[in-house]
Amino acid sequence: MIFEEKLISSETIYEGAILSVRRDKVTAPKGEAYREIVGHNGAVAMVAITDDDKIIMERQYRYACRRVVLEIPAGKIDKGETDPEAAARRELKEETGYTAESFVYLGSCNPSCAYTEELIHIYMVKGLIPGKQKLDEDEALEIMEMPFDEVYDMAVRGEIADAKTLAALLMAKERR
Repeated sequence: MIFEEKLISSETIYEGAILSVRRDKVTAPKGEAYREIVGHNGAVAMVAITDDDKIIMERQYRYACRRVVLEIPAGKIDKGETDPEAAARRELKEETGYTAESFVYLGSCNPSCAYTEELIHIYMVKGLIPGKQKLDEDEALEIMEMPFDEVYDMAVRGEIADAKTLAALLMAKERR
């Protein structure tokens, strides 16, 4: 069965600094339905690979899931930014201190297509040049270099829960 839901009306419920929430009334196969949607400007994520096949990984506390998470460098696309690669270059520098010679677009993923419009653009990054981090005041994270195969095996064993990291590892495995 192929069908499309069409917007009937929309009401903004919340407008925040990085996301919004709205309630859309839509056509549905059996009449009308409501969808609660998280609006988001999008994000970027980088599989940053060193010359000796290690991935730059980050460990940081994520309040929403109440634990420390192991993930690849990533960040939001700021309002007004139209070039995801420029956002990726900015975020890589801010979070890790690294700049890179090569950014290869691997694709994109929706972290949860049931309720958010967020689209994460994923890059494989090589030719890393170390530098100094420029973290936001409220950020605290640990940067680690880990062998690609070790991180990939951790993902397969279920030891990495971050969806963007899982998708990015899958996309990068054969192309690195």
